[in-house]
Amino acid sequence: MDAHPVHGPVHGPVDPDVTPDDVETSAVDHALVRDRLDVLGVIALGGALGAAARYLAGEAWPHPPGAVPWATLGINVTGSFLLGLLMFYVSDVWPPRRYVRPFLGVGVLGGFTTFSAYALETRALLAGGHLGAALAYLVGTLVLALGAVVAGAVVGRVVARPGRVGS
Repeated sequence: MDAHPVHGPVHGPVDPDVTPDDVETSAVDHALVRDRLDVLGVIALGGALGAAARYLAGEAWPHPPGAVPWATLGINVTGSFLLGLLMFYVSDVWPPRRYVRPFLGVGVLGGFTTFSAYALETRALLAGGHLGAALAYLVGTLVLALGAVVAGAVVGRVVARPGRVGS
């Protein structure tokens, strides 16, 4: 049994391309993690809230096999819009706060959006022989989500700075 320099005994390869020499840690590394445990906590709390909201939305708007998963599409587009809006306010309007972006951006919106489900649902549509629906869902989600990020930032700008659109 090998020993990992930080985590102790390793029961099998974690990554065969990584050796203990590749994973050197120091007291400084441990201090960095220790100093950010509060941030990890707010991310976890936000993630739990976002994932619960996503679950409830999925339950409220189920889709039959072979159909476009509208709930996931709506969740990802809405979450992308909110992320664009949040990032505008965090970057350009609000004073710096230690927990706002980790809690809302990484936690809540990261837990709410579900691009892993998007990938699995696209695969299920393809496997079920629904090529048109799969391609529409695949491309449509990407285009709408990216557009939603931009729209969120534009709405933030319009709301935060009336009369200064485009400046």
